[in-house]
Amino acid sequence: MGFQIANEPAADRVLEEHPFALLAGMMLDQQFPMEHAFRGPAKVLERFGSLEPAEIAAADPERFAELCATPPAIHRFPGSMSARLQALAAMIEEKYDGHTERLWTEATSGRDLLKRVMELPGFGKQKGQIFVALLAKQLGVRPEGWEAAVGDYALEGYRSVADVVDATSLQKVRDFKKEKKAAAKAKA
Repeated sequence: MGFQIANEPAADRVLEEHPFALLAGMMLDQQFPMEHAFRGPAKVLERFGSLEPAEIAAADPERFAELCATPPAIHRFPGSMSARLQALAAMIEEKYDGHTERLWTEATSGRDLLKRVMELPGFGKQKGQIFVALLAKQLGVRPEGWEAAVGDYALEGYRSVADVVDATSLQKVRDFKKEKKAAAKAKA
């Protein structure tokens, strides 16, 4: 099963072929429509020519920020996100020798995987849980205890990007998030 998160075949193929792209898309998924965030890595690959963490980390920050801001930008805040993307690439290069997949293939448990993800720039607990759920549900990466590590994101349904497999499920995730926001607003 191929990714259909970006809802654009070429961008989804980039997510499948480059582990760093999947991680970068997840990092970009904030204050920006989900499918556009996951299209960001394909834009970087097209404009920069590489998704290798070492090359992204070593890129001139001003030049990299410019290519990230070129319309259509990789994010609604391309400047700060280009810097965060370079920081993410630098950490993957430093801790995992540029092999993004080592983040999950070397994790000893679901809790360890979540801890590793939460150490990355742009990843807090909730985003980390969602990414671990995405790895489990869409790539079959299921270290022992992954369900406990991700909490409600392990449940069946349409709660996050981990549950997006087509345009219909994307809309269901949007509806779920909208309902949660409305409930939180009504509670406040």
